[in-house]
Formats: sequence, structure tokens, C-alpha cells
Amino acid sequence: MIVDLEACNFQQQGLEMYRLISELYPICRSITGDGVRKTLHILQQLIPLEIHEVPTGTKVFDWTVPKEWNVREAYVKNSKGEKVIDFQASNLHLLNYSVPIHKTIALSELKEHLFTLPEHPDLIPYRTSYYKENWGFCLSHNALQKLEEDEYEVYIDSSLEDGHLTYGEYYLPGETDDEVLFSCHICHPSLCNDNLSGIALATFLVKHLSSQSRRYSYRFLFIPGTIGSITWLALNETKTDRIKHGLVISGVGDAGKMTYKKSRQGDAEIDRAVIHILKHKGEEYAIEEFSPYGYDERQYCSPGFNLPVGRLTRTPFGQYPQYHTSADNLDFVKPESLANSSMTYLAVIDVLENNRIYINTNPKCEPQLGKRGLYGTLGGEQDKKMSEMAMLWVLNLSDRTHSLLDIANRSGISFQVIKRSAIALLQAGLLRESSEVIRNDLRAGSAMSLIA
Repeated sequence: MIVDLEACNFQQQGLEMYRLISELYPICRSITGDGVRKTLHILQQLIPLEIHEVPTGTKVFDWTVPKEWNVREAYVKNSKGEKVIDFQASNLHLLNYSVPIHKTIALSELKEHLFTLPEHPDLIPYRTSYYKENWGFCLSHNALQKLEEDEYEVYIDSSLEDGHLTYGEYYLPGETDDEVLFSCHICHPSLCNDNLSGIALATFLVKHLSSQSRRYSYRFLFIPGTIGSITWLALNETKTDRIKHGLVISGVGDAGKMTYKKSRQGDAEIDRAVIHILKHKGEEYAIEEFSPYGYDERQYCSPGFNLPVGRLTRTPFGQYPQYHTSADNLDFVKPESLANSSMTYLAVIDVLENNRIYINTNPKCEPQLGKRGLYGTLGGEQDKKMSEMAMLWVLNLSDRTHSLLDIANRSGISFQVIKRSAIALLQAGLLRESSEVIRNDLRAGSAMSLIA
């Protein structure tokens, strides 16, 4: 597959992703429940998503699939009957996974179940109590300060019962069974960057890749955070050896710089591919080393699996004031940022799809490129010089021990230019594709370890 980045209308794609985010924004999601199902059913209108239901009580490694939570109504009323906190106004007002309750209590008792952000007094925080039964409400600190001594009616019409954990999956077969995994979390309520942006980008990638010929097979997971990836891994352990590359998609709609968190392996092909693309984009970026804390990459990279899965985001979670608050809204995510993120992801896919090992068919001294019409065939003067240098690098390092990505990184030339030069040399008969394949698990030093 050749990803033609110049032919992609990223501006239009950014607007389409933003529209999808806007449609999903009002839905109250959690790690289980009808909000997740409603979200997945909307996505099914765009992509042929398969929906899985895993029963409550299912053992998944050291965890157990929890009870299913649904909520219909929740509010706090003062003695005048006025709603001072209303779930219908914002689903962030309710502590996620709150148990049902209906009683009248004094302000002092109510405050024991209220959550605010004093450092951001205008914002409503997002809080959960997945694995400890509790009830509560979230509100702005300014709103809390306005509550008067009074008797308050507390009403939460929710259910916490045996049911299912629901997740979506889409498998797109390619020429080989080797897989690229894309995973996004779908458990958050009305939070746009975290992670409706990831859901929208994953959906766009499915649509784009479905129309392309593919070397790799692709698996997309739309799962609740932590318990979702643990559940999928527990139920699909026999499939994990097919996963050769992977990315967790989250926080791709804000205006911050792209940030990549490496896989546990640290020097897997996905790590080198993403870092190469970020380096050559001409924009500010950041690289983080792996740590066993974060999103679902920590499950895929747990020592029993050690999959080559990194996380490609914009501003990392917890590093922007809007994170897990009501300010992570439709004003915070930008169509142009979504477009930029999609361009980055497609550029990474292009590297993975086209990272081959070639053999120079004329290895003794340089072949005469001029008589084959290979000089001055690509672009203007600057492009011409770069392309000629790229051809020399490709010819010199196509010795069974270097992939195109290795050549791009060693030469300092972008993968796109190296790839175009390799295609030209291949067509001229100066290269042939090697039967060796790249093995991430057998790398030694800077050289590629190979298996025939």
C-alpha cells in the first residue's frame, strides 16, 4: 500500500471527525452500560464494527468483569424544589458508577459526597467509583460555595446489576496475517479530547484503510479503559503473537504538540517509525520513555505479552488543565488538530506498510544511474539533489541487513524520499526485494537481525 499523503483532504477529514465528536458528545458513557452500546451503534453506521458482550463475573486474568451500570436520572434539589445539581445539564455532574439513592440530607452530609476542583473553580470535574460502591456528585467549586444550609433531596435513578461489558472490534485482513493494532478507550462521558478524539480518528482510519490494498492486517479495538484491554487480551491470548505493531489512540484533538510514548521494548519498529515521522514533520514534538502507568499501552506491554505497542497522542493526559473536566468540550478540540493527527497516523502507517529490505543487484561500485534515466527525474533542483542522494544511500545499504527505515534514519532523509528512490531503483532493475523479514524481537545494536 502506498499512502499518498498529498492526495488526502485532511481539512475535510478533520471536519468530519469533529462532526462525529459532536454527535457522540452528549452520551453518558462508562466502562459498561447502554451509553457504550449507543456509541458503538452510531459507529456501526460508519464502519462494520462487531460488538462483543462479555458477561459480568467473567474472570479475566486477575480481574473480574464488573456489574453493568446504567443511569436514567440524577439530581440534588433544595427545599424550594430547585435543582442545584442536575445530571441532565451535564453528565459529568454524577460520580460515574454511583449506586441508586433517594433521601433527604443536610448540607454537611451532602458535602461528604461532593467533588470539586478548587484550583479551577469554574469547572466540573470527572470522577468515578468503578470498583467501590459509592454515590456522589461533581460540581464547580463556585457552585459549591453558593450552597446554603438547607435540607437537600438527593436522587439517583441508576442500576448496578449483572449484565455485560461491551466493546467494539473491527478486523481488516491484509496480504499477511501479521497485524497492526489500534486501540482506543470508549468509557468516558462528555469529554471530547479524552477520548472522543481517539474514537473519531480510529473510525476514520478504518474507513481509509478499507479502501486500500494492505500488506498488514489491521485490528481496531473500541474498549473501556483498563478492564477492556485486560478482557480482550484474556479472551484473545492466542491471537496476540500476530500483533507486530500497535498504537493506543488518545487525546488527538487538542492544539498541543504530538507526543509519543515508546513501547516497553523501546526500539521496536513502531517506535522507530513514529519517531522518524515526528522528526521529519517539521513541527515541535516530544518523546516519552515507557512507564507502566498511563492508558492501555501498559496492558499490551505487560511482561507476559510485551507487545510492540506505543501511545501516540498530542498533549499527554494530566498535562492540560482541561483534562477530566467540563472544559474538555467541543471548544477544546480543533478540526485542524484532528486533521494533523490523522496525517501523522497515516504517515506512520505508510512507513509500516512500505518498510522493506532490498538487495542491491549491482553491488560492486556504484551503478551508472544516468544511462538509466535516474538523475533529475524527481521534482525541482532541491528535490533532485535529495533524491539522487537517497538513491545512493539505498544502493549502498541494501545489503540484506538494512530496511528502508534503517536507511532513512541513518541518512537523515525522510522515509517518503527513501521510499520513492527505492521504487525507482526497483523499476530500473537495480534492486530486488529480499526474502528476509524484519524481526523486532531479535534486534542487536543498530543492525537489523533477520530471519529467512
